[in-house]
Amino acid sequence: MSKRTLDAFFKPKTTTPPTKRPKPTPTADNSPPHSTEDITAPDTHPSYPSPIPQLPSHISIALTHGTPAKEPRAINNQPDLDLLYFQPYITRPTANELFKFLRRELPFYRVKYTIKRGGIETEINTPRYTTVFGVDDTSQFTSYRDIKSKNKNEDEDDEDETTNPNENSINSSSNLSLTETTSKTPIRNTKYQYTPRPIPTCLNQLKARVEAATGSRYNSCLVNYYSSGNDSIAFHSDDERFLGASPDIASLSLGGEREFVMKHKPVPPRHTGSTTSLTSTSTSASPSTAGTTLKFPLSSGDMILMRGSTQSNWLHSIPKRKGRSGEAVEGRINITFRRAMVPAGTNNYYRYNVGDGGVWRWDGGRGRWFV
Repeated sequence: MSKRTLDAFFKPKTTTPPTKRPKPTPTADNSPPHSTEDITAPDTHPSYPSPIPQLPSHISIALTHGTPAKEPRAINNQPDLDLLYFQPYITRPTANELFKFLRRELPFYRVKYTIKRGGIETEINTPRYTTVFGVDDTSQFTSYRDIKSKNKNEDEDDEDETTNPNENSINSSSNLSLTETTSKTPIRNTKYQYTPRPIPTCLNQLKARVEAATGSRYNSCLVNYYSSGNDSIAFHSDDERFLGASPDIASLSLGGEREFVMKHKPVPPRHTGSTTSLTSTSTSASPSTAGTTLKFPLSSGDMILMRGSTQSNWLHSIPKRKGRSGEAVEGRINITFRRAMVPAGTNNYYRYNVGDGGVWRWDGGRGRWFV
């Protein structure tokens, strides 16, 4: 019998073949499968109903290096109008992938609330799916590390801090706490009617790119989902006091094409029939005419920045769109970035876009929402 060395005794007789990576499977809504390189820890926070995944790497890279996809067109030859029109801001393929991702991963709500009209309370059912993130200028989400350093006056290289596994996670549940902007102390429990939520990384990346392209700064992100051409929003203006005198509001469209309609307020009765349509081939708005209605076709990836005196003097809406197959029945996401100055803005946004109802999710396999 041949002798075996000590090394041979402990050496396994067979070698286990290397484990093969499983092939990525398509997602339920037919978006491209994510590779194993896209598996990153999701954002978590006590105010989130569930973890919110980070953007797949191909979308993140496209936003970082591909926006704006086209330089904006300034539209300011109407009274009190100051717009930047990006056609597009995000390329169509990337915008469609971002649309599918956000519809699938964000928590949405169908908010109900009551208002008084003529002394009579009326219940309003929001005709869209909505959600919101962010907080006004008087508060901020401060990292665990900053709070600990302030309260305990500890060094940046303190061993407990540097070994905190969540210190580099933007929205980790143990990493962000709501504090007063000026004093950096925790906010009082009665400051807000609803709990503000930090903007998740997937939207924060987009916000940073929009800020770079527009030169504006935002602290709130409102997301509306229009399920079909039947979903609409009536003429209104975002001229609330909590936004300041001349707010800059960026409105990004993803998914199905819809029309963004604007008209000056108030519209003189003798000019109500005048309409100007701005197509992708037009070079400027029509000559200044009192009562003119402007129509902007918004395809997936297009964005409009409303700034200056626009909100104080103009109304905008998304009308119902019927009679066209395809685009008219496609879902659409509208993201607006805003800057609320005081707590009234935060309370308003969370009341009308989150409320107290259940969380709605998109079932891509069945093509419908469920709660």
